[in-house]
Amino acid sequence: MDERPETELISIPATPRVSTPEILTPSGQRSPRPATKPSSATWTPTSFISPRFLSPIGTPMKRVLVNMKGYLEDVGHLTKLNPQDAWLPITESRNGNAHYAAFHNLNAGVGFQALVLPVAFAFLGWSWGILSLTIAYCWQLYTLWILVQLHEAVPGKRYNRYVELAQAAFGERLGVWLALFPTVYLSAGTATALILIGGETMKLFFQIVCGPLCTSNPLTTVEWYLVFTSLCIVLSQLPNLNSIAGLSLIGAVTAITYSTMVWVLSVSQTRPATISYEPLSMPSTSGSLFAVLNALGIIAFAFRGHNLVLEIQSTMPSTFKHPAHVPMWRGAKISYFFIALCIFPISIGGFWAYGNLMPSGGMLAALYAFHIHDIPRGLLATAFLLVVFSCLSSFQIYSMPAFDSFEAGYTSRTNKPCSIWVRSGFRVFFGFVSFFIGVALPFLSSLAGLLGGLTLPVTFAYPCFMWVLIKKPAKYSFNWYFHWGLGWLGVAFSLAFSIGGIWSMVTNGLKLKFFKPPN
Repeated sequence: MDERPETELISIPATPRVSTPEILTPSGQRSPRPATKPSSATWTPTSFISPRFLSPIGTPMKRVLVNMKGYLEDVGHLTKLNPQDAWLPITESRNGNAHYAAFHNLNAGVGFQALVLPVAFAFLGWSWGILSLTIAYCWQLYTLWILVQLHEAVPGKRYNRYVELAQAAFGERLGVWLALFPTVYLSAGTATALILIGGETMKLFFQIVCGPLCTSNPLTTVEWYLVFTSLCIVLSQLPNLNSIAGLSLIGAVTAITYSTMVWVLSVSQTRPATISYEPLSMPSTSGSLFAVLNALGIIAFAFRGHNLVLEIQSTMPSTFKHPAHVPMWRGAKISYFFIALCIFPISIGGFWAYGNLMPSGGMLAALYAFHIHDIPRGLLATAFLLVVFSCLSSFQIYSMPAFDSFEAGYTSRTNKPCSIWVRSGFRVFFGFVSFFIGVALPFLSSLAGLLGGLTLPVTFAYPCFMWVLIKKPAKYSFNWYFHWGLGWLGVAFSLAFSIGGIWSMVTNGLKLKFFKPPN
């Protein structure tokens, strides 16, 4: 064995660790480890197992010692566990991966909201419509990257839910006030919108398949809402977020398929003779302004989903050598590639096919109204059935944060996990509350604008503020100005779009429905 100074044998690299390891446990939680000052002269339990020390040792012994080194590194960073997380549907399973992340993000990112985007183009026109859609897409992708990086921003701590990260950034009490309402509201509002479009689509599917053989007393629209809600409640009995990965895959595949089918069928047919691409105008200037704001809110609603990013990432194991942000970002990039392939063609193709004649219900309503006799019934029925499957799958992932909140309140008060009956009761309650809201507010385009405005900070504003408050970039630097400016711009847009959505609901709520089939 060659002679070297003793200090050389016990030296360790001075490169600071970026991630924090964790041991895979039933709850998957870690607690902060004590901060240590990185120093090349600091001795650790694994310092003696250095490459220099191992060089003269045989390969089998080297392998054993290297494995021991990795084990000691992980054990040396054990953290305090939170047993309650092992009882909640978002964090009770930690076997997620990049594929699951892609499925969940696609299921949440592509869906019925894309079908309403041409309605926004009817008020914005070509230039402003494409520009607004492109900016929203890039902005949302950037803030998603921010959330993925902030998931483990503090060594030894995983922010498993959006509200937890908001509390770390804004404070315990203010974080709850800022984040809890929009995230729960987004879950409930999206579930309500899914019931609206799912029930209407089932009704149209039945009419297309049944045709002239339909009975004289078909189900009413409200009854179809009830049928769809019942199916959602049955599927919602799956226990946790990882258990619905198969449903998310079905939802992603069906969403991509019907989005492509809808715009291809639309552009392949003859356009209406009276079509125009001039933006729709209202009788008054204020009315036109509010209509434009509502249209921008519809675009913002199409890019909601950041209330699920941290939750999806929390279903993955995370260790010192394999942090969760790596597979999460890989899955997110794949999903957003397919999201772009869906939303841009359906927006541009739908507006090209129908212009300002686009019904308030979106692309499905336009297909039924203008091409019910031009497109083969089987092809049209297939597209509508795919929409139903996609809505059933999306309902599950968007409802999961609400289920998690209900169960967190129960377990914190009783200090025990929910029984099967309690868990089922929460999910039945949520499903029927969403149903009653849908019956009371059966006008999707107006609801989409209001939802987009009220929940816009969750996607476009809060992540920018969180980055500054947690990462603490140099004050008055470009990074500091950029994120503060982007965040306050998102807040301003949220207020404006909410006003536009409220105006649209007040003026159109009594006369608009999702879609009224022609006689």
